[in-house]
Amino acid sequence: MAITTLSSREFNQNTSAAKKAAEKGPVFITDRGRPAHVLLSIEEYERVSKARKTILELLAMPEADAVEFEPQRLMDEPPRPVEFE
Repeated sequence: MAITTLSSREFNQNTSAAKKAAEKGPVFITDRGRPAHVLLSIEEYERVSKARKTILELLAMPEADAVEFEPQRLMDEPPRPVEFE
C-alpha cells in the first residue's frame, strides 16, 4: 500500500493524479503542511468503515441473558440515616 501526501494546491491542480494515487493507497491532503483530509478509494473506504463497530455494538451484550448473577446482600438492616452536626 502506497501512501501519498499532497498539498491542497497540488490536489486542486491535479485531482486526477490524486484519484489514481488513491487506488494504490490513502492520499493525505495537507493544509499549511498539516494533514487535513484523506482521500480513499470506495473499496478501501467500505473496508475500513465496515470493520469498525459503533459504541453501541461494542457495549452490547447479547449473551447477557445467559449470565447468572446473584449479588450478595451487604447488610441485613437498612442503612442508618446520616447525622450532620
